[in-house]
Amino acid sequence: MDGASEANGNKTYAPGAWHFAALLGGNAALALGPWFVRLADTGPVAAGFWRMLLPLPLFALLAWRERDANTAGRKTVLLLLAAGAFFAADLASWHIGIERTRLGNATLFGNSGSILIMLWGLVALRRMPRVAEWAALAAALAGAAILMGRSLEISTATLVGDLFCLAAGLFYVFYLLPAQAARTQLGQWSVLLLVCVAAAPALLVIALMLGEPVWPGPEGWWPILGLALSSQVLGQGLLVYSLKHFPPLVIGMALLTQPAIAGAVGWLAFGEVLGPTDLLGMALVSGALVLARTRAPASPRVRAP
Repeated sequence: MDGASEANGNKTYAPGAWHFAALLGGNAALALGPWFVRLADTGPVAAGFWRMLLPLPLFALLAWRERDANTAGRKTVLLLLAAGAFFAADLASWHIGIERTRLGNATLFGNSGSILIMLWGLVALRRMPRVAEWAALAAALAGAAILMGRSLEISTATLVGDLFCLAAGLFYVFYLLPAQAARTQLGQWSVLLLVCVAAAPALLVIALMLGEPVWPGPEGWWPILGLALSSQVLGQGLLVYSLKHFPPLVIGMALLTQPAIAGAVGWLAFGEVLGPTDLLGMALVSGALVLARTRAPASPRVRAP
C-alpha cells in the first residue's frame, strides 16, 4: 500500500542486507506491473479488478493472524473502505493511462501523489515552502512539461495517457491519507484486506460500464496472475516489510528504480525508445519525488500501486 504511516524524525535506523534487498525487490516488482497490464487481454480496468481480487484469500489469512493487534472502530473501518474506493479510481485511471502512454511516463506520473501530499502537508502547517520544497515543485512542473511535450510530439493519445496517470496520482492522495490514519489502529494486512474488499467490486463495475472484457482470453491467466503477484503480493508485501527500516531519503532514492525498470521494459518489450529529452524529464520528476519524500512534513511513502 502503499505503506504504513510512521514518524521518522527521531528514529534510528539499522537496516540489514535483507531489508535493503526487500526495498529494491519491492520496487522492482511494482515496476513490472504496467508490463503485465499491457500483456493482459482483459481490459485495463478489469486487470485491476483481478489484481485486487486474487490476493484476497492470502490477505484474509494474514489479517486473521494479526487480529489481536487491531483496535479500529467502525468509523475507521468505514473511512478505510472509502479510501479503497479512491484506490479503485486510482488504479482505473492508471491502468487506462498505461495503455496509452510509455511505461516510464506512466510510472513517474502515477507517483505524482507524493508531491501533492507534500503540498497538503505545507497547507496543514500554514507556512511558505522552503527552498528545497520550491525546488521540488519547480522540478516536477518542468519535468512534467517536458514529458508531456514529448508525448504530444508522438501523438495526442500518449498525452491523454499521461493525463490519466496524473489523475491517478491525484486519486492516490485521497486513498493514502486515510489509509495512513487507519494504519495506527489496524495491522498492515488488515489495511490491505479492507482496501481490496472495497476496491475490487468498484473496479469490476467500472470495467463493465466501459464494456471491457473481464474474463481472460487467448493469452490466458498468466499476465493477470503475474500482475497480482508482482504488484499486490510481492511489491506491496516487500515494501510494507521494508519501509519502517529506512528514512524517507533512502526510500525516495529507491523509487528511482521503478521508472528506470519500467522504461527498460518498455524499450525491450514494446520498442519505446527514450531520447535525451525524455531522460531529462524523467530525471527532473524523479528528483522532485525524492525531494518530496525527503522534505514533506507528512513523510509520504513510496507508491505501491
